[in-house]
Amino acid sequence: MFGPGKRLFAFFLLVGLGSWVVFYTPVKYPVVAQQPTGSIATVTGTPTGMIVRVNLDLEIVNVYSGPSTYLYPSVGVLLLGQEVPAIGISDDQNWIQVYYPGVPGSAAWVYGPYVTIIKTGRLPRVPAPSTPTPASTPTINPTLVAAFIDPVTPTRLPTFTPPPQLVVPTFLPDTGSANRIPVGLAIMGLGFIGAFGTLISFLRGR
Repeated sequence: MFGPGKRLFAFFLLVGLGSWVVFYTPVKYPVVAQQPTGSIATVTGTPTGMIVRVNLDLEIVNVYSGPSTYLYPSVGVLLLGQEVPAIGISDDQNWIQVYYPGVPGSAAWVYGPYVTIIKTGRLPRVPAPSTPTPASTPTINPTLVAAFIDPVTPTRLPTFTPPPQLVVPTFLPDTGSANRIPVGLAIMGLGFIGAFGTLISFLRGR
C-alpha cells in the first residue's frame, strides 16, 4: 500500500504527463530538397471578332467549302441557335466564312441570311477558294453506246381497204298463195257443215 505522500506524488505526475501530451507541439524542421524551377504558363485570351448565330427559325444550316451551293460541296452543318466566330466575308457580301474545326483550314462558309450577328466586328474580304475538280471525267464511247441501242426501222402504215358493201336481204312477196283459200276459213266452213249435219240428224231422230 502506498502512503499519502506517494499518492500525492503520483497524482501530480499524472497531471503533468497529461498536460505535456495535450500542449506539446513538435518542432517542424524545414525540408531540404531541390525545388523545381520554371514558370507556369499563363493563358491569355485574345479578343474575338464577329460572332454569328444560326437563326432561331432554322433547325439545320449546311456549311460549304466555298461561297456557293452549286460550285462547292457541303462539309457540315450548324444547328439551331449555334454560335460560331466569323472569319471573313465573300466579295459579294452574301457569304460569311466561319470557324469550323474538322475541315481543311478549320474554315467553312455559311449563307449570310441564315445567321444573325450577335457581336459586331470587322470582317476582311476573303476570296473564294478554287472549285474542286472531279477525280475523273467520265467519257462515253459512242460505239459502245450504239451497241446497246436497237435501231428503229421506219415502217409504212398499211393501206386502208374499205370493207365490202353490206347487202341487206329482202323478202319477195309470195305470189303462189294469192289464189289460195285461207286455212282458217276452210276450217270454219267444215265446222259449219258438221254442225249442220248434226242438227239434221237430231231432227230426224225425233
